[in-house]
Amino acid sequence: MATERLTLADLRKTGSITSSEIVAAVDAYVHNPAAGPYRFASGHTLDIATAVAASKEFAKMVARSGPKEKVFRTAVTAAAMSARLGPPG
Repeated sequence: MATERLTLADLRKTGSITSSEIVAAVDAYVHNPAAGPYRFASGHTLDIATAVAASKEFAKMVARSGPKEKVFRTAVTAAAMSARLGPPG
């Protein structure tokens, strides 16, 4: 029987991944989008670049007028939080 793949938001709610880890993952992507998957202490990994590419809302958010850095960070975080992670490896 297949195990349900939880979102990053789900894993945050259960306490498997901390808010600080999520901030660190987003920071790593913002500083270097080509860095590759981020590994959390729980063993879960997330390729934020893939999550951003798959997000339908990302392009809409970054196309809005106004300061770009905050909007970009918010859009990256939203894409990451909705991404489904596999079991820890």
